Amino acid sequence: MFTGGAGAHSFTVFPLRVVYLTEPELKSQASVLISVSKRYFKHAVDRNRVKRQIREAYRLNKHILLEMLAIRNEKMAVSFIYLTDELMPTDFIEKRMKMALEKMVEKLTIEHPNTVAHEKSVV
Repeated sequence: MFTGGAGAHSFTVFPLRVVYLTEPELKSQASVLISVSKRYFKHAVDRNRVKRQIREAYRLNKHILLEMLAIRNEKMAVSFIYLTDELMPTDFIEKRMKMALEKMVEKLTIEHPNTVAHEKSVV
């Protein structure tokens, strides 16, 4: 996913960098990795706090991505990388997570425009 291989895509919604790859071999619909650099947060308690915030933001908004993956019958590996050395409020991270997931769904529908027509006929 990180080597820039075929099918890997990435974008940034500050303070998150999102790298994703469709992977049909996965057991679950979406496999998530969360990374917070030791370079930015020397204390594990701070890294763990940020990871908890990101996990909770994903948990509350994952339906945005999972609905699209279910419609398309795809599985995906997703990585969220925290890019800054500042602690952010939880609501800010949640808003940015929602933006990131919506952007990911938008990019998926642009890549496969025939799925959009299918979605409209189902809804």
